[in-house]
Amino acid sequence: MHSQSFQRIASLVTTVTFILLWFGAPHMFAGQWKAGFASTVITPSTPTWMAGYASRNRPADGKVNELYAKSMVLQDANGTKFVLVTTDLISVPYPIRDYLQQHIKSQYGLPPESLMINCSHTHCGPEIRMTRWSLDGLPSERLKGAQHYLASLQAKLSGVINAAVKKLEPVQVTYCRSRCGFGMNRRTLRNGSYSNFPNPDGPVDHDVPVLRITNNQDVIQGIVFGYACHNTTIGIYQFCGDYAGFAQEQLETSYPDAVAMFVLGAGADINPYPRGSVELAKTHGKTLATAVEAALMTKQNSLPAKLTLHYGRATLDYSDAPSKQQLTERSQSTNSYVSLHAKRLLKQLKEQGSLRSHYDAPIQTIQFGDQLTLIALPGETCVDYALRLKAELGQPHLPGRVWVAGYSNDVFAYIPSRRVLLEGGYEAGDSMKYFTTVLQHGPFAQNVEERIIRKVHELLKTP
Repeated sequence: MHSQSFQRIASLVTTVTFILLWFGAPHMFAGQWKAGFASTVITPSTPTWMAGYASRNRPADGKVNELYAKSMVLQDANGTKFVLVTTDLISVPYPIRDYLQQHIKSQYGLPPESLMINCSHTHCGPEIRMTRWSLDGLPSERLKGAQHYLASLQAKLSGVINAAVKKLEPVQVTYCRSRCGFGMNRRTLRNGSYSNFPNPDGPVDHDVPVLRITNNQDVIQGIVFGYACHNTTIGIYQFCGDYAGFAQEQLETSYPDAVAMFVLGAGADINPYPRGSVELAKTHGKTLATAVEAALMTKQNSLPAKLTLHYGRATLDYSDAPSKQQLTERSQSTNSYVSLHAKRLLKQLKEQGSLRSHYDAPIQTIQFGDQLTLIALPGETCVDYALRLKAELGQPHLPGRVWVAGYSNDVFAYIPSRRVLLEGGYEAGDSMKYFTTVLQHGPFAQNVEERIIRKVHELLKTP
């Protein structure tokens, strides 16, 4: 009788211990991770020209909502830090990346692989001009405004990182995902060529990956989420974060202690549909926020507090450069953009003796133990990259554990897959005449996809 009582007590103690370990686990292991979040408004305070549509002919005349830059600083159990900066901006010019890279090195001793910058690519944000060709021919008033905004922006970006560092506290980091369906491929074969028109049969990436960061009281402090779709619901003369901005607003309303950060995926050839009004942008934002909240209701996969960070460059070759005679002929085109692009290339040829033959594009990988791999690709990245990398790197027992972000660290051109390049059209190379952060004749050589994919595998040390 005494022996049976003892066994019952021992069994009860074991059960209670298991329950305590199970339900207390998030708090017991929270100290392995530390995280800090910060947010700052980057909406221009003075009349400023907008980016995204070449047809705009005047500065913005107001705002629908504020534009933000946000930062997450994540520290693992070994003290390795990862700094993520997200922005409601059209692009990440490489001088911005260089500036922040130097900032985290001088202030915190962090290497380049510790920094990732992603833009939402809203087409209702301010223009960012800071390189030779982006400033070429700019009227003095517009030049002054661009320089004023740039100085303010750089100070705010470094400041938001500093603020996040100061808020580091023990947290738990979990990963989850869901799906969202308003993004549709925009490349459609019409009259023998590919044009911008909704294509329901084209490739898409509907994944909504989510990082959930909670403190020791299980209160959500940060929500980092992604989606692969252009922020082009609207093209008005008012500053607006488009669907990504509205999604972040809704999440921060639902979770008032959290900073919500949007990471744009490989959505260069994906548009939101339907489109054309602020109300539709709000609808898409609500749809995406609802998808994030649905993900938060699923099983939360705890991520081990181990960061493995890599950063490198893939050398992307261009196709054969046009001759001086060809450029001279193009400079006489009745298409003003073709003409201006050719004239700038002629200047480049005269000043430098040759046209650009290649570009060293940044590639970055962030691994959370062996549970999640975040891949940050440069430029306006087409969806084929995400689909291929998920197929090549995904693990059958860990579905959805590869997160591919485009528009990261240096947005200098559209990055077509081999398929898109051979098909032709805007994303394949026709768009290069509009890019001025880096002056390039384009298009890329046919090995562009292999160069990028190979570099990802090199960084991850996979076959």
